[in-house]
Amino acid sequence: MVAVTADRPICANLNRCGCNWIADPASPFGLCFSCRLTRTRPADADAVGLAQYWVAEAAKRRLIFGLDELELPIMISDGSVGLAFDLLSSSQSKIMTGHQDGIITLDLAESNDAHREALRESMDEPYRTVLGHFRHEIGHYYCQLLALTPHRRDEFRTLFGDESASYEEALQRHYMTGAARDWQDNFISAYATMHPLEDFAEVFGHFLHIADTLQTAGELGLLPRPEQHSSNAFSTSGSSRKLRASLLERPMAQVVPETWLPLSKGLNQINRSMGKPDLYPFVLGQPVIVKLAFVADLVASAEPLAE
Repeated sequence: MVAVTADRPICANLNRCGCNWIADPASPFGLCFSCRLTRTRPADADAVGLAQYWVAEAAKRRLIFGLDELELPIMISDGSVGLAFDLLSSSQSKIMTGHQDGIITLDLAESNDAHREALRESMDEPYRTVLGHFRHEIGHYYCQLLALTPHRRDEFRTLFGDESASYEEALQRHYMTGAARDWQDNFISAYATMHPLEDFAEVFGHFLHIADTLQTAGELGLLPRPEQHSSNAFSTSGSSRKLRASLLERPMAQVVPETWLPLSKGLNQINRSMGKPDLYPFVLGQPVIVKLAFVADLVASAEPLAE
């Protein structure tokens, strides 16, 4: 938290989408770094779209905060390379949420709880949120940037499969036949079974879920104290280090069974105590934990990119 001053003004989108970040001095429009990443938003006359845009930008700020905590490279698109967001209202035309060449498109109707829940049920998904969409789609971005490189591609293919396989054929097959009955043995979600690229994006998004949740739990004292564990690797309280340094103190093969699964089990039980469905409706098989470890290693090896 920092004080707003003349030299550190609040983002110009404060009243447009509730952004309370400090404006980037390099922005000619008085926008913060997160808002500068948005390439397209609803028109001022689109009242429905603007209300949904408010929700989407809040989720996007959470995404960008998490990426910054992990010190992952984020470069604003210059039209050919980098990252940008198109937050589009489907009140006028059909919008497909997805990623292509660093451009993440979100159908803002996903910001409507009733709409999103109806889709979640119709697609038999255990979990569907705006932040979840962003974390999945950003997985595609970092797949190209970090995983499908000459020195990591073979590892990727060993774990996830051949990314050059026809995506269209895989998509048609998935919606015709669905996932195998035993998909939970090797995948984080049924959708991950569709294609190696979707498998990676699902695992990457899940890694972001785990990292953010464990950091929050650590800050709130919900994880074992240091004397009860060799290291509380997820609390940055009282230090200037970011989550990346904290998260990577222990391998994911330890983090998941020793820290994440006990925490998520407890959160599920709390939800049940309140008559709610499980907060964390996922099963992590050993192959999924190995994939999460690969993603964690990619994060550890990534070089932050100066803006």
